[in-house]
Amino acid sequence: MSDLRTEAVPLVDGDELSLTVAEPQGTARGGIVVLHEARGITEGIRGLVEGIAGDGWLVVAPHLYHLGENGEVDGEDEQVAEKIAGLDAERVIADADTAFGWLADHGVTSDRMGVIGFDLGGTVALHVAANRRLGAAVTVAGGGVAEPLGPLAPLVSVAPELTCPWLGIYGDRDDPAPLDALLTAARESQVAADLVTYPGQGHRFDDDPAIAEDAWARMLNWFDAHLR
Repeated sequence: MSDLRTEAVPLVDGDELSLTVAEPQGTARGGIVVLHEARGITEGIRGLVEGIAGDGWLVVAPHLYHLGENGEVDGEDEQVAEKIAGLDAERVIADADTAFGWLADHGVTSDRMGVIGFDLGGTVALHVAANRRLGAAVTVAGGGVAEPLGPLAPLVSVAPELTCPWLGIYGDRDDPAPLDALLTAARESQVAADLVTYPGQGHRFDDDPAIAEDAWARMLNWFDAHLR
């Protein structure tokens, strides 16, 4: 696997979008867009980009906050909340499009493109999968299930529009009703849809190594099954 690197892509409005990129050894099986958590391009997200590339995928993570090469919010939770509230729904989709375009420029066809998001990115991933033709999508602990998250509409209202196979992975099922409603809505789309929960686990269920390993395997298996 190549070293992790960051590229700047010029946009039509004169701005530029930073992309964190990792390449697999040998020929890529396809391409995965990784959408970051609420704090941006953290060390954890960089590790996920590298790990997915290690499984044979060409991976690109757009910096949705447009903070430059670093891409991580350095501040308190209030500042993170301000960043989320300041997002523009159309701009977020456009940034994902730029990442997909980057994959296309590197020889990846749309049926071999997937998207996965964590936390905030999990929410964005479902929105992307409802608005673009892709091979597969995964949402990990995406918020805004029944209520809007910043500018992003509730996931239950978006899920019936899914255009590709979608997998949701969540922890903490103290109140199962919103997640049950999300899966029901996703299955209205007539594409393959599944939702896995880890009962008794919090929002960051990856604190448990065994559960994190299980979630990781489920994510990779989903892409293996649908990106061919």
